Amino acid sequence: MLTRMLAVYSAVLTTLFAVFSLAGSAAPKVQRLDEIDVHRINVREADGTLRMVISNHARLPGNIVGGKENPPVDRPYAGMLFYNDEGTENGGLVFGGHRNANGEVVDAGVSLSFDRYGASSQFVQLAGVQDARNHIVGLTLSETEPTGNRRRVFIGHDKEGVASVSLMDRGGRKRILLQVAADGTPSIAFLDADGKVVNQLGPAQAQ
Repeated sequence: MLTRMLAVYSAVLTTLFAVFSLAGSAAPKVQRLDEIDVHRINVREADGTLRMVISNHARLPGNIVGGKENPPVDRPYAGMLFYNDEGTENGGLVFGGHRNANGEVVDAGVSLSFDRYGASSQFVQLAGVQDARNHIVGLTLSETEPTGNRRRVFIGHDKEGVASVSLMDRGGRKRILLQVAADGTPSIAFLDADGKVVNQLGPAQAQ
């Protein structure tokens, strides 16, 4: 009798193990959820390489190079960071804004940027900042070199309502400035390497 009971018990365990094993292997790899509430999401390749982070302010990582994170810095934003095939940060979309103890709006803005490969410097940035210290909206194109990052093109407007296109030389010096003032007056200025206007074209000259 005992032998028969053990045989039945063994058969039941074997059957249950097979059922749970099959159920586990058949579990769907894609899940559909109505809502997910998290502090941070890491997107990785099959080999574990980090490719994207979506994070709140508190859990936003420090600069990651080759999969190794440097000590975190207080970036006053939340957002999304991008990483290249080697796990090195190469851009992101960040945003923020709040009032300080004095009631002033600080760190208010949004920035979408992309970094040059092998350098932690931005070569494309689309940004809008509007707070107590800064008010500027624009697109910046930069030339990145081992010695530093130099702006070459800026398209945007400032808090005075001036819309402008600035073209810089390889040293980052402004050489051509196209503007439309707040009152609608257009102008084109040509500057030398010291920033001095050497020629200017306005509505009167254009007629």
